[in-house]
Amino acid sequence: MAENNPHFLGITEPKWREYELSSCVIQQLPYEHTSSFKKGSSRGPNAIIHNSHYVEYFDTELGIESYQKCGIACSNPLDFSDKINEKAMDYIQAETVKHLDQNKFLVSLGAEHTITYGVFKAFQQKWNDIGILQLDAHSDLRGEYENNPWSHASVMARIHELKPEIFQVGIRAQCIEERKLINTSPNIHTWYDHQIQDNDYWMDEIIQRLPEKLYITIDTDAFNPSICPSVGTAEPGGLRWYSTLKFLKKVFEKCEVKGFDIVELNPTSIDDTTAYTMAQLCYKLIGYKYA
Repeated sequence: MAENNPHFLGITEPKWREYELSSCVIQQLPYEHTSSFKKGSSRGPNAIIHNSHYVEYFDTELGIESYQKCGIACSNPLDFSDKINEKAMDYIQAETVKHLDQNKFLVSLGAEHTITYGVFKAFQQKWNDIGILQLDAHSDLRGEYENNPWSHASVMARIHELKPEIFQVGIRAQCIEERKLINTSPNIHTWYDHQIQDNDYWMDEIIQRLPEKLYITIDTDAFNPSICPSVGTAEPGGLRWYSTLKFLKKVFEKCEVKGFDIVELNPTSIDDTTAYTMAQLCYKLIGYKYA
């Protein structure tokens, strides 16, 4: 668990962390260019890696040390110093393709949500029938935001242009433009936060409609702020921890999940809870994949 250990979970045994020997790879994408409220998400990927060193190897739910089922390699953070907007997305796509060509189960830790476009485009290039499940407080379906079509608030609008099936869960903030797009697009299926509180029927309703192949994108602000306070744009309400795990476990059991990302963590000097929780979530989903 040494602080200078750059590996997820602080894994020290080479056979469980070397790239060539690992089925699972974590790529760090500290791209932040369009944060519109609280800035600092570029520190998110490193915060998750650091806090993962304090996550127990043993999963009490699954009854296994999940990392020994797959091996988990951790790539160095990508450098976005000379890349923004579409150029940055092309860079992310190209780097993602390299991992997919090696048949890795890829986990992407992002800064702002925009990174999901470049990642998902690479997945769609490999699996043209793949759908996307989005856990989020916001629709992210604006045509553009602050005059930028590559804003974090527009990422799902850009993905919508790629024509996958989009399944949104936990949405509780959007503009009328986004609501109109949802109401008119046959490819967007949205379950609002107020619709899924206090009953679990929504889980099976969504799961029965999911495609066989699936990518998952998780905005940290999907969770209730009492669970994850350190986000760029917090909203009241939100997903709860155990019900979300119950849902995601069902998703992994039903679908062939090809990869996932966690984005929009905005770590602060006074809160490690959010980063630690997202490290736990990351490891939990890897466990669901390989259990």
